[in-house]
Amino acid sequence: MRKPIVLAVRLTMSLIIGLAGSGAAVAQEFYATLARAALERTRISITYDGSYFKIAYPNGDIPSHLGVCADVVIRSYRVLGIDLQKAVHEDMTRHFGDYPSKRIWGLRQPDPNIDHRRVPNLRVFFTRHGEALTVSDNADDYRAGDLVTWMLPGNLPHIGMVSQKATPDGRRRLIVHNIGAGPKLEDILFRYPITGHYRYRLNVAAGQPEETQPPTETLPRTGETS
Repeated sequence: MRKPIVLAVRLTMSLIIGLAGSGAAVAQEFYATLARAALERTRISITYDGSYFKIAYPNGDIPSHLGVCADVVIRSYRVLGIDLQKAVHEDMTRHFGDYPSKRIWGLRQPDPNIDHRRVPNLRVFFTRHGEALTVSDNADDYRAGDLVTWMLPGNLPHIGMVSQKATPDGRRRLIVHNIGAGPKLEDILFRYPITGHYRYRLNVAAGQPEETQPPTETLPRTGETS
């Protein structure tokens, strides 16, 4: 009997966090675990709510039954012990002018209650501290654990995570995202204009490509176990 995804995530945590360096095997295991954590989010009932909440810091979160697209990413990374609230806030404190908070929202200083939940801020953070990858129309360029941002109709920024599962025809990986109906696993990779493609883990410096290799196994399709 297959063990629950959450158990597999916990069992690999000590390996991922404890190992140093950026070897291909470590990177692949990290992103595979991250993708499983995101997939687990689709099993939880979430009401879409982009309201402003005053939350704890660090490791703060809005009520667990609420969330937006960014919260899928934030909560998935938290399973691996990575607190994007703290990471984004610390970077914005040092480099506030590099972020669009003043231009878009008129803010004069960082706000740890909301900054990490805003897609434009996450795009800057992942560019500065992860790997900003080329946006392409080649589905093979998008690997499990990658982050993708889109611009939805009405100029609404959106973010999701590439999963390990593929469409029934095996041509594209499915995306875990929350566009309004809670976290879902859907075929939306090329449904909207892509504005960014990122890969992020703690020990990867900005601009340094990951030492990962494209997966050689057949992609699990919708409905198959992972």
